[in-house]
Amino acid sequence: MVLKLYLLRHGETIYSQTGGYCGELDPELTPEGTLMAKAFAEAHSSIPWTAIYASPKKRTVATAKPLCDAIGMKMELRDGLKEINYGKWEGQDVDFVKQYYLDDYLRWLAEPAWNPPTGGETAVQIASRASLVIAEIREKYSDGNVLVVSHKATIRIILCNLLGIDLGRYRDRIDMPATSVSIVKFDTHGPMLQVLGDRNYMPEELRLRPGT
Repeated sequence: MVLKLYLLRHGETIYSQTGGYCGELDPELTPEGTLMAKAFAEAHSSIPWTAIYASPKKRTVATAKPLCDAIGMKMELRDGLKEINYGKWEGQDVDFVKQYYLDDYLRWLAEPAWNPPTGGETAVQIASRASLVIAEIREKYSDGNVLVVSHKATIRIILCNLLGIDLGRYRDRIDMPATSVSIVKFDTHGPMLQVLGDRNYMPEELRLRPGT
């Protein structure tokens, strides 16, 4: 048996609908986001889970909770799984950022690995903190199925880091819709991506919602 890491983005929030920058902010799931989390739990509760890790934000905890309740497993909260800190961009939209922080925005678009949102985090910093959580999981569990519930940018950066993709291209190479799950298997040759951004488990009316 090998270790399989299931990387689950949280369910829909108002910010995933509007496209506003939301990292350190702590919104609840929308009603549809809660249904997405329940759909994930229903579709995946039969998997023999070894552990469940989550970012401590409300939206990630609420996404993990239906599965935790269904199988009677406690979630492990880790700050390293939190979303990118958008600094002064938090809660704003792209038009606002372009108006007030255009130079920083252009630098961030060109090379987010090393250029942060104004007062925020770089992709390198996110990879550094998230990799400590992945290392903890790999040290504790040589095999089994471990769920990691995190955020859009953070999961994309984790995948880039594991698969040898340039961190500066995380937005260009990997999509990550709300409540989508990606699976990485750790075998003798290292991490292998088996599933990317799957949402086929959820009802069509949720899967086809715009902006998620």
